[in-house]
Amino acid sequence: MKAVVTITRRQEIADPEGATIQRALVDLGYAEVDAVRVNRTVEVSMPGRDREYVLSAVRGMCEKMLANPVMEDFEIEILD
Repeated sequence: MKAVVTITRRQEIADPEGATIQRALVDLGYAEVDAVRVNRTVEVSMPGRDREYVLSAVRGMCEKMLANPVMEDFEIEILD
């Protein structure tokens, strides 16, 4: 089974990487771009495990290491 984790920076937290990309896009002629946010995606494969186990394990991974709970939120999608 595979889990896809999307990690997003909270809206109230500045995103300097996104701001840099936004400025570069404007410089390249894409003046209509007024904001960019950069997120991360992490894929975790756990063959031979059931859905509930994978969800619980990946949630633990996110809380302990993959996401910074002060600055980021995460969503987990389980793929069969």
